[in-house]
Amino acid sequence: MDQALSMLIGRGETPQHLTLGLANRHGLIAGATGTGKTVTLQILAEAFSRAGVPVFCADVKGDLSGLSRPGESKDGLVKRAAEVGDGDYRMEASPVVFWDLFGEQGHPIRTTISEMGPLLLARLLDLNDTQEGVLNVAFQVADDEGLLILDLKDLRAVLNLVAENASALKTGYGHVSKASVGAIQRRLLVLDQQGAEFFFGEPALSLPDLMRQDLSGQGIVNVLAADRLMQNPRLYATFLLWLLSELFEEMPEVGDPEKPKLVFFFDEAHLLFDEAPKVLLEKVEQVVRLIRSKGVGVYFVTQNPADIPADILGQLGNRVQHALRAFTPRDQKAVRVAAETFRPNPAFDTAGVITELGVGEALVSTLMPGGIPSMVERTKIRPPRSRMGPISPDERRQTMDCSPVRGEYDEAVDRDSAYEKLVERADERVEQAAEAQFEAALARRRQVEGEFHSARRAGSATGSRRETVENEGRRSSGKEQEPGGGFFSQILTGGGGRRQGVAEAMAKSVARSVGSQLGRTIVRGMLGGLLRRR
Repeated sequence: MDQALSMLIGRGETPQHLTLGLANRHGLIAGATGTGKTVTLQILAEAFSRAGVPVFCADVKGDLSGLSRPGESKDGLVKRAAEVGDGDYRMEASPVVFWDLFGEQGHPIRTTISEMGPLLLARLLDLNDTQEGVLNVAFQVADDEGLLILDLKDLRAVLNLVAENASALKTGYGHVSKASVGAIQRRLLVLDQQGAEFFFGEPALSLPDLMRQDLSGQGIVNVLAADRLMQNPRLYATFLLWLLSELFEEMPEVGDPEKPKLVFFFDEAHLLFDEAPKVLLEKVEQVVRLIRSKGVGVYFVTQNPADIPADILGQLGNRVQHALRAFTPRDQKAVRVAAETFRPNPAFDTAGVITELGVGEALVSTLMPGGIPSMVERTKIRPPRSRMGPISPDERRQTMDCSPVRGEYDEAVDRDSAYEKLVERADERVEQAAEAQFEAALARRRQVEGEFHSARRAGSATGSRRETVENEGRRSSGKEQEPGGGFFSQILTGGGGRRQGVAEAMAKSVARSVGSQLGRTIVRGMLGGLLRRR
């Protein structure tokens, strides 16, 4: 076989190769803990990288970080390489970019709530059907209102908008239960406490950054730090499924290329399928079935083939099966199921050999030209060229300092989106209400002042008429009365002092009462606006 078009996996009776042109037909690496699955993943990642194929893999235990450093030449490794036919074996590193959802051991890797979508988000939040329906309503309302949902605070703001306008939305979107909105908000709080705020936001991951080659033409190996991520397996599984979905939606159709555009290793694959609802399993099956036409190969890494649903397992053409243990009836059944997935080899009993394999041995079957699976072969896996085991923190920092994406994702960006827009709208409504209240208060004040001046003018006219009558009386009696001593004067001045008309006194009383009430209204309106703004 032309080695330029294939990759050496190891050797049994004959060398076992993986054909590059059929590597996008997906694959499976299975076996019990400690049987060599991680080393197999490592040698395949190295081989894909040397062939110019970018790789993405999740580093659950930290061992895959060793891909970034050349291994240590040991006699055992050199001897194994000679036995399996790796003639140009040498120690060398692969070009690696480290990623981390939490931004601790690699470049932050983010997506937005909108890109995640309601289906995967409902899976991440473990929502029931009713709550998922409310979440879909929130996404639709955001689309109709032109609101971007980028991070968790945006989603919370839109959910609050939906809850406050549930009655108005009922006709166009269906019934929205405030209890369901409250349940979603509580789930978001839990998700926030688990560190999801690091994952949702911008700058969002650009898929071409996962599909780079270095200056020598080798494919970049993207290593996702997943040790902390594994503490929240739901977030881990949802993220990986989102990444597959994004690749499926954005990459163009290429049919069957000479080599894959990207190879995706899904370690601890059982986490994706544990307690997954039917609609999600259908989504995974669809993506796995169709994404190969985009030139993407998906390789599931798990302890037991039974962890993979049958409809998906049937699409995995390239298989490496490490040892399984058969201590219980359940284990024995799993061994039989694993054996039945291979094309039989008359030279041995497949089920029996699965339990006898040593560390670094595996049963291998790959697709041959024409898409036909080869007969299963007991194979010694070739040794890796890079370091087996984790690197030090200083070595990790050195690799990140030389990263081709350094500085592109390290600082989060919080641009105007749903939360900021809704806060701005609320501020505008508060200002408009305050202005309307103030204008109403001014209008009332003008009205009161007008009434006051009218009453005062009326009082002045009454006083003039009274003085005329009194003067006429004095002239007719031939004598002047003392100031404040007349009948009208006594009544209108209260027994003496400054004269005041009845209408004027009433007007002043009304003005004082209304003015006091108006003042209280204006103060309440201003303070209320300030408190609401805060």
